[in-house]
Amino acid sequence: MPKISPSETSAFMLPEHLARKADPHLIGNDEQQFEAIETSLTEQIEELTARLDATRKQPGGRGQAALDRDQEIHRTTGRLRALKRFGLDLCLGRMVTAENPEPVYVGRLGLTDREGHRLLIDWRSPAAEPFFGATHANPMGLASRRRYRWTRSTGGDSRISDYWDEVFTADGLEGNAALDDQSAFIASLGSSRSPRMRDVLGTIQADQDRIIRAGSRGALVVDGGPGTGKTVVALHRTAYLLYSDPRLNHHGSHQKSEVLFVGPHQPYLAYVADVLPSLGEEGVQTCTLRDLVPEGATAVVEPDPEVARLKSTVEMVKAIESAVKFYEAPPEEGMEVETPYADIWLSSEDWAEAFDAAEPGTPHNEARDDVWEALLTILVDKLDEHDIPASLLRRALTHNAELRTAFTRAWPLLDYPALVADLWRVPAYLRLCAPWLQPGETATLQRDNPEAWTTADLPLLDAARQRLGDPEASRLRGVRNASLAAERELMDRVVEDLIAADDSENLEMYMLRGDDMREKLVNQEMLPSTDPDTLAGPFAHIVVDEAQELTDAEWRMLLLRCPSRSFTVVGDRAQARRGFTESWEERLERVGLGTVTVAGLSINYRTPEEVMAAAEPMIREALPDANVPTSVRSSGIPVVHGETKQLSTILDDWNDRNPEGIACVISSPDAIAGTQRDRVSWLTPELAKGLEYDLVVLLDPETFGQGIEGAVDRYVAMTRATRQLVILRSGKEPASDDSLFTVR
Repeated sequence: MPKISPSETSAFMLPEHLARKADPHLIGNDEQQFEAIETSLTEQIEELTARLDATRKQPGGRGQAALDRDQEIHRTTGRLRALKRFGLDLCLGRMVTAENPEPVYVGRLGLTDREGHRLLIDWRSPAAEPFFGATHANPMGLASRRRYRWTRSTGGDSRISDYWDEVFTADGLEGNAALDDQSAFIASLGSSRSPRMRDVLGTIQADQDRIIRAGSRGALVVDGGPGTGKTVVALHRTAYLLYSDPRLNHHGSHQKSEVLFVGPHQPYLAYVADVLPSLGEEGVQTCTLRDLVPEGATAVVEPDPEVARLKSTVEMVKAIESAVKFYEAPPEEGMEVETPYADIWLSSEDWAEAFDAAEPGTPHNEARDDVWEALLTILVDKLDEHDIPASLLRRALTHNAELRTAFTRAWPLLDYPALVADLWRVPAYLRLCAPWLQPGETATLQRDNPEAWTTADLPLLDAARQRLGDPEASRLRGVRNASLAAERELMDRVVEDLIAADDSENLEMYMLRGDDMREKLVNQEMLPSTDPDTLAGPFAHIVVDEAQELTDAEWRMLLLRCPSRSFTVVGDRAQARRGFTESWEERLERVGLGTVTVAGLSINYRTPEEVMAAAEPMIREALPDANVPTSVRSSGIPVVHGETKQLSTILDDWNDRNPEGIACVISSPDAIAGTQRDRVSWLTPELAKGLEYDLVVLLDPETFGQGIEGAVDRYVAMTRATRQLVILRSGKEPASDDSLFTVR
């Protein structure tokens, strides 16, 4: 399509049919602003690059100096990467207030020139809120708002291919050739999809923005049907909270992420992977529930619905505590402990006192050292009147094989997979830990191979892992302490040698004898340590998408990681495969989230009217009260029905007629995937959840399942389509070519 441009360096590359919008009267101020933005970007990138090179050449140092240097590199690298990711398309649009005719430009990041003039305000700042939130009913002080549509040019940089203005006062209506209502926005919703979620920041709507900017206290539920932008809201809300909430934003530091983003499956995480970095946030931890436990990588879906139900309850998660307590019971009988100096009686009361020394909440394997130290202290105190050096007595007790054996039997190191497996291997142990189970239920949970993990086991494995801690932690702590003692002893000898050789007038070397100085001389970084589990938490805020699918036990996995109970919960009760008969408030309060606010989205921006007209009866037959959103656009393409043997022809024809976009074939897990094709995915309904495609082809949707699960899977699969939906069935009379291939 022919393009027109006011100049070779213009930010505008408008199609010929939009020539009226190229009027210098309309875009002259923008051109000047973009020149200033480009100059500032170039200057800042050069300055940051030079600063980064200089910092990296500095000596690494130790202690606080090393930390400060690393933080400076981290801070500078992050800013530099953010500026390089975009060019002029950092700018989303502009707004003019009713009180000030000077436009205010809104960007993905804030940007200031060398003189301190603000070129772009960050989209997350309070000053930018009217740009997203203003409506004709509530203009929020705006006179007008302009949004840009950026398109990648053949040269690789982005140019404005369209823009549209919204005017909120009567003065702005006259003589404005760029006026547009929602038509440009609606048109942008129908553009071709790609394997990664496309940039939507410039089209955030007022109903979505209100939710994005809500506070982080308690649990905020974002409830909405297909295509309402729930995922968009979840991602942008994550970036907004990191910018605005002091509890969460540790920009420029190496502190771990304070926010965890949980998606339903790996294809979803791959789809949204670029969104948060494009919003300037690269440090957010993202995962699925499977990723929280090592066994999640190989766990299969639990095939027995009754087993899945029994393992999904909070009560079963709590049974893990009873399972661990079984191994924390002090001996009921005392014992004589022999030493070279005297025999000591260790009573059952002494055992109980030592076992009480563990701090509440300390993982079992880590508390073991505290209990052992308390036990040694009790025994040493019993011989206090004999004037035996405590260090010698402790050494003798530590090497007492009988005492160590008794202690290991009373408080053993435990492995979390073995602990959970024993529940499914030993009926008596399961009855002890879960006495509420009926005899038949206990038998149902027994397994010939209890370590053949399923997804229903993951919350229990996670609870056991968190409660027990690392069995290697105790050993590593001992190695670390021994190494630290050896390092301190070496430093003491070095200090004494330096003091002995000091012949200065003020004897400066004597200051090295202080404990603080000795600690500084020890190289802590060289001591043995464990690798941190970045998903273990705690997190200050957790965002959960497709949250309607979580069981009570799975919610416990997340609550363990978020003591503040600050959540963004995103979902649709009508898309719950196992059904969702409660309200959000009832469900979340039951699992432990006390303060719950529900915000609804009811406008479907993604799915065409034609597709929703077919999908709505599908879900309402199973769930009459389903929250089905209202579509705001039409594709003009009817839903097509045909026979499965037409699949290859359909995909070939779509590929030939559509050089851009992506398609997906959705079938039951039992169907055999066809030949791999470019721009075509083959997924089950469950793995398609949260994704979107230009063309969706359903194969034998009746095989997706029965009851609510089958209805939800069909509804989810149908509403992935942004342009065309084709439904193919085995043995169905084939549709004509004219009805199938209408997309140009």
